[in-house]
Amino acid sequence: MTGSAIEQGQSAPDFTLPRDGGGSITLSALRPGKVVLYFYPRDDTPGCTTEALDFTRLKDRFAASGTTVIGISKDDVGSHDKFCRKHGLGIILASDAEGDVCERYGVWGEKRMYGKTFMGIERTTILIDGAGRIARVWPRVKVAGHAEDVLAAAEALS
Repeated sequence: MTGSAIEQGQSAPDFTLPRDGGGSITLSALRPGKVVLYFYPRDDTPGCTTEALDFTRLKDRFAASGTTVIGISKDDVGSHDKFCRKHGLGIILASDAEGDVCERYGVWGEKRMYGKTFMGIERTTILIDGAGRIARVWPRVKVAGHAEDVLAAAEALS
């Protein structure tokens, strides 16, 4: 990874990013609520679609636990809007087109697939408590069952 990895207990770097549907989202404005940031490689690819649908399916339970879910990728807002419409997504998708937030959270780095090396987003999820501190980090996420694990952690966080 090119950015320094984010660690449990440290303050979550604040940001304001453009979001699906227009407008922007600012992390610090969501306090004292909890926030799940899930960084994903690309809109409308198989793993990313499954992950977005899983978080959408559980959105009411996240909301009941006082938790906002935000998906972040380098895709632009137009791509996010199409992705949301196509799959009926009900979570916030933020565009980090410049990659600054990905760098600050340490999720941008070298990846390997099919024998090729390239730079990209390492699928990572971060749970932020109501005080703006990192409560938990899930690096190199495997999608199956992940949204449920994150929900359980969010519900357990007072």
